[in-house]
Amino acid sequence: MSENILEISGLNKHFGPTYANRNISFSVKKGEIHGLIGENGSGKSTLLSQIAGMYPRDSGQMLIDGEPYDPTSPIDANERGISMVMQELGVVGNLPAGVNVYLGRTKQFSRFGIVNLRKMRREAEAQFEKWGLEAPPLGDMPDGMMIESRKMIELARALSVDPQLLLLDEVTQSLSLNNREKLYALIRRFKEMGRSVILITHDIEEMVEITDTITVLRDGEVIGSVRSAETTPDEIRMMMVGREMSGHYYRTDHAPSYGEQVVLDVQGVCVPGELEDVSFQVHEGEILGFCGLSDSGIHSVGTAVYGLSRISAGSVRLTAGDIRITSPTQALRNNVGYVPKDRDNEALMIHASIRDNFCLPSLTELKGPMGFLSPGKLKGMSADMVKQLSVKCTGIGQAMDALSGGNKQKVNFGRWLAKDLKLLILDCPTRGVDVGVKAYIYQLMNEAKANGIAMILISDELTEVLGMADRLMVMKDGRVTKTILRGDDFTEQAVIGVMI
Repeated sequence: MSENILEISGLNKHFGPTYANRNISFSVKKGEIHGLIGENGSGKSTLLSQIAGMYPRDSGQMLIDGEPYDPTSPIDANERGISMVMQELGVVGNLPAGVNVYLGRTKQFSRFGIVNLRKMRREAEAQFEKWGLEAPPLGDMPDGMMIESRKMIELARALSVDPQLLLLDEVTQSLSLNNREKLYALIRRFKEMGRSVILITHDIEEMVEITDTITVLRDGEVIGSVRSAETTPDEIRMMMVGREMSGHYYRTDHAPSYGEQVVLDVQGVCVPGELEDVSFQVHEGEILGFCGLSDSGIHSVGTAVYGLSRISAGSVRLTAGDIRITSPTQALRNNVGYVPKDRDNEALMIHASIRDNFCLPSLTELKGPMGFLSPGKLKGMSADMVKQLSVKCTGIGQAMDALSGGNKQKVNFGRWLAKDLKLLILDCPTRGVDVGVKAYIYQLMNEAKANGIAMILISDELTEVLGMADRLMVMKDGRVTKTILRGDDFTEQAVIGVMI
């Protein structure tokens, strides 16, 4: 028997003239946690998709336990002990969560052509319990769930095949602190069981901490593999980009700085089951951060402020003109922008063009003299933004679903910067993007702050809110429990103590 669960040699995959993977060779030992890292577009997800049976390889060889491996589908991979949780959401929104756990494998619950849904739900509950995961309501439809709950459904589905090799593509950045800790415990348990994990994450510190080995990809090729205990995050960054990264990642000042004028006034907001008596103000040029555990309600703050949630009590008011926000249309008309956590399903028109996505929030400004949309203005604005944001694409007519995660997020974020904004709500704005795009988004935030734009920053990344916010509101059980000003108490230890 081989000491490696997976061996890959000379693997190639191209899409038209573009090589996604070129001559990839690496191996994963049994009982090893193997990190895979690189910039957006480096070929990481394509590589995992071939291992998981979603893409056929063009050439090269894969071995599982020393035996030739050439999966024709994810189900074929499952039968060989391999399962994957994808970066983009892979649940069917109009099927119950319990059914999603056994999607494609419902025959085991069928008799005489009738599926026993009650038995399937019990087995799904058992999977969550077995692996120490928090189960969402398994009879509910995922369409009404937060992205974190949907990701946990996918994780339970991957674990339900009892895999020997688990592939995790950007899972941690969808999870809050408490569910992340449960995932880390699961990964450690896999290692103790002699099973293996390949993990993709853009959080370099996290990867160095929890993996045994890290393989770095750049432009579809393996740059090298290093032992995690013998490297540093800075060395990994240099391998990823081919140079030392200069400049500051987060803000360099250590005190809050913003204008006196209040842009947004939120008083006593209640959303049944989500928020209870939430009040705060956001000032001109301020970045107000929100953090908390998975059930804290931080993501509901964004939907409530933008008018997406039905408020049972309280008010959300723009002070200029004394305008109460009660709907997304009203928020948009009054120059309020919103970047949701789930960009593919809640923000972008994923099958439409880059041009259409850039222009959507600015249709009023792009009208011609007769009230019709001006094709020249549409083209000009989107082309200017593609150039300004350095979006890697073939042109403004390219479909969004052909872009890497980082370039999608540049469009998602940048299309709001084309407007004369008063307030921008950012919910996990760097989820699923690499270190270079993260740094660029933080730069854009600093520029927006300097221009007087007020921002609400909601994040599951403590380092992100600590690095960027002027004030931090810590939430628990739908309530604000403490407000911490940027300064000496702006530490992870201080925040976690309040969160828990």
